[in-house]
Amino acid sequence: MSLKAKLNRLKPHLTREAPKQPDGDGAPGGAAGSPAASDTAPLPDIPYREKWVGLQAKPYVLDGEYVMVREVRYPVTARHGAYTFAQLYETIDAWEQAGIRHPLSAAGKTAEDLLFFDTETTGLHGGAGNAVFLLGHSRFEGDCVVVRQHFLTAPHAEAALYHSFLEAARTATDLVTYNGKSFDWPQVKTRHTLLRDLVPRLPSFGHYDLLHGARRLWREDLESCRLSLIEREKLGVQRENDIPGYLAPIRYFDYLTDKDPDTIKGVLAHNETDVLSLITLYIRLSSLLLAWDREDVSAEERFNIARWYEALGDGESALRAYRSVTESGHPLGVKAAIAMGHCYKRQKDWKQAMRLWEEVVRSGTYVPEEVYVELAKIYEHHVKDYEQALHCTLRAFDLWKKKSGLLRRKSKAEEAAYRKRIERLEQRLEQHA
Repeated sequence: MSLKAKLNRLKPHLTREAPKQPDGDGAPGGAAGSPAASDTAPLPDIPYREKWVGLQAKPYVLDGEYVMVREVRYPVTARHGAYTFAQLYETIDAWEQAGIRHPLSAAGKTAEDLLFFDTETTGLHGGAGNAVFLLGHSRFEGDCVVVRQHFLTAPHAEAALYHSFLEAARTATDLVTYNGKSFDWPQVKTRHTLLRDLVPRLPSFGHYDLLHGARRLWREDLESCRLSLIEREKLGVQRENDIPGYLAPIRYFDYLTDKDPDTIKGVLAHNETDVLSLITLYIRLSSLLLAWDREDVSAEERFNIARWYEALGDGESALRAYRSVTESGHPLGVKAAIAMGHCYKRQKDWKQAMRLWEEVVRSGTYVPEEVYVELAKIYEHHVKDYEQALHCTLRAFDLWKKKSGLLRRKSKAEEAAYRKRIERLEQRLEQHA
């Protein structure tokens, strides 16, 4: 049966509105009454129970419905790719000591606060028609990293799925995901809304989405920023016999037919690697941001780190990282010098900005139009050297005229601006002749 046919077959179950409870019966936080405790509820008849035991999974029972919760423990000294899990402690300490503001900063957090989270869903796009059938997360507990996976054994057991997850996650403060802000967490919120009378409220988690950091640092270096590629190229994680994520929905629909956990075993392994790799990726990104001056950090990474700090308004951190690129002899040094000039301009340090841009002009490399434009502004408004300002404006205008592919309206507006500047500078030169 095709994936589309299976989706259509299950759509009535996946999009149903949860029944509402009578007024006054709802428990605090949106839960309907007290759930049947999973450890005291009678165990249901579970197909292939021994196979589930072999996968280290136990049933979580709620009101006669059950989901399977798999739990795997690793010592914090275990290595996943290029890093041990214990290096997260060092990473958090480094953020504390750095004293800088950054979206990935874990200052003020503990390792136990972070929930490294990923989902598997019945479709690869968002919407109410998709159900989350696997909620996976890894978390530091004592001297272990614990992976827990909450598996939806049947579409009508969603309330049990979210109860089990929210119980496990209740003391976490922050999610760490890969594209979770755009996909995973919105999917969870959508399904939770349909079940809002049956389950507790979702916590107001903080959120570190590592996809944004990976894109900022490696988008130009890699053909894509798929997590599996990041693992292989940047984290030293090698997957063996991995099931691609896009096959997960098919395996799940097959499981709903045969109820054999062997059918879904590969999806569980895939998700387990995902939530462990999030720990490694967070350590890697943080180490680059906090210690970009190490020899193993490439000029491209330093340049992109500098751009990130610049975008965040941290001019001093950006300048230090840019300067390391200019001093490396790498071809990106010219772009870094230009960017440094913009940083100094924002600090109103016109002298330093002018010095850098003049060095770029003298370097003999290709000088972009923007450098001449910025120099012209400084010469005109701060140095009052109208001859140099006119010279730079004419050079910029020549470069502009050689460009192609501009929209006609934009071209006319830019040409008019150049001609106006040239005319003004010529008049000023005449006045000072």
